[in-house]
Amino acid sequence: MIEEQQNNPLHGLKLKTMITELVDFYGWDVLDAALRLDCFYHNPSIESCHKFLKKTEWASEKVENFYLYKFKRMPKASAYQYELKPRERGFADGVLPKEPLPLTVELVEEMRATAAANYAAKKKRGRVQDYKRSKR
Repeated sequence: MIEEQQNNPLHGLKLKTMITELVDFYGWDVLDAALRLDCFYHNPSIESCHKFLKKTEWASEKVENFYLYKFKRMPKASAYQYELKPRERGFADGVLPKEPLPLTVELVEEMRATAAANYAAKKKRGRVQDYKRSKR
């Protein structure tokens, strides 16, 4: 019996292909601003990024999340799905990727500033726990 594969744009996608698609669409500067990984900043190349991401699971997952939610614009994962690695997540049948989110370095910086302000406001209202407190 053949197990049916979940609906996930990462299924069967090689890491090098993913990096190439992202670089072709966004460029090194936007990827550096959005992901803050040295492999996109210091002498970036497809080969060096591929080598780094193959060895560094957390960084690879960060790039895969970016690919899913910014490049393919898949719907936000549920809390349960978000606990899974990006390649293990599934999406409802019929949910198809959308056009990539157009990003610039300036837009990424604006988004990061807005997120930081929202976080600070929630923390001030007591709706966000400190990291140390939540780990207990």
